[in-house]
This record gives sequence, C-alpha cells and structure tokens, in this order.
Amino acid sequence: MPHTAEWKVRLHLFEGDERTTKARVVLDTGTTTLTGQGAAHCNPADMNVPEIGDELAASRAMNDLAQKLLNVAERDIEGLGVSRSGHWTAHVNAGTGGKEEQP
Repeated sequence: MPHTAEWKVRLHLFEGDERTTKARVVLDTGTTTLTGQGAAHCNPADMNVPEIGDELAASRAMNDLAQKLLNVAERDIEGLGVSRSGHWTAHVNAGTGGKEEQP
C-alpha cells in the first residue's frame, strides 16, 4: 500500500554575538517535532561574509537534525524487535559519511 506524507521544515538564521551566525531547523512531521542547532563563527582575521556564515550554520543545524531523526528511526526499529539482519538495516553511506535507512 503506497504511503505519502508531508513534513514541514523551518530554518531560522540569526546573528548571535559579533561575527557569529546561529541556525535552528525545526522538523514537524504532524506527530513529532525535532529541532537541530548549528552555529558558525567568523575568525577575526577573515573577511566577514554573512552568506558563508548562513551556509555553515544552516548545514550544521540540518546535520544535527539528521542525526536526531536517524536516532529516532533506529529506536523505532529496535522497538519493533527487528534485528539488523531483518527487514530494515542501517548502514553508513561512504559517499557522505552519513547514515541512511534502506528498506
């Protein structure tokens, strides 16, 4: 049976103290809300380019959120009593260094 869902993601960027950009990303699945945090600090010797700070802070927040979502999925799999050799397995994607679920 096909499954379709729409999850909402909101990314908030804001300037912290001088030369610091902070990001918060919020995932709302309709039943669960997860939040990731990230920050970027500009070295005083470097040129201050706000777009780069935004990119770094946002990517770090999304990476934090991705890890939290993966942890939830792994707990859900364990809760089903499915072993790693069962239907679902978690593996490391060598191309990105991140984990992903495979049916």
